[in-house]
Amino acid sequence: MKSSISRSLVMLSLSFFFTSLFTMSQAIASDVSIIDPYVRAVPPGQTVSAAFLQLENSSGNTHYIVNASSPVSKVVELHSHVHENGMMKMRQVESIEIPANGKTVLEPGGLHIMLIGLHDTLKIDQKVAITLEFKDGSSQVIEAPVRKIMMKGMMMKK
Repeated sequence: MKSSISRSLVMLSLSFFFTSLFTMSQAIASDVSIIDPYVRAVPPGQTVSAAFLQLENSSGNTHYIVNASSPVSKVVELHSHVHENGMMKMRQVESIEIPANGKTVLEPGGLHIMLIGLHDTLKIDQKVAITLEFKDGSSQVIEAPVRKIMMKGMMMKK
């Protein structure tokens, strides 16, 4: 009888622990607001695109995105541009930091999310689902419309 009660108490304690851990984990993802997400439209046959957005952290703790995924591509990577030997080069990064009570902007020429091995041609205004995974294991799914964008300094043809 004593063993049965002890086992029940242990199971109840573990249940509370995992429930609170799950709730805390979900709260961390909800600390981060996603503003103006979009994916770059690319010509038919192009198998690589990028996603851009602004991340705002409403908490007093720094958060990190450590992974991303999307059903529209085989691989999704976190990237940055770096100036190296007089050239701008793209590099994969392990994480993207969102400072406490601050924001991080993912934009052309800076931090961004690479969509590699696109399964189909992306169409203007199509919604692309992207799952962002945070360091604590929580995640947030965003819907990013496909937009035609130009690099800085380029003129749009009429």
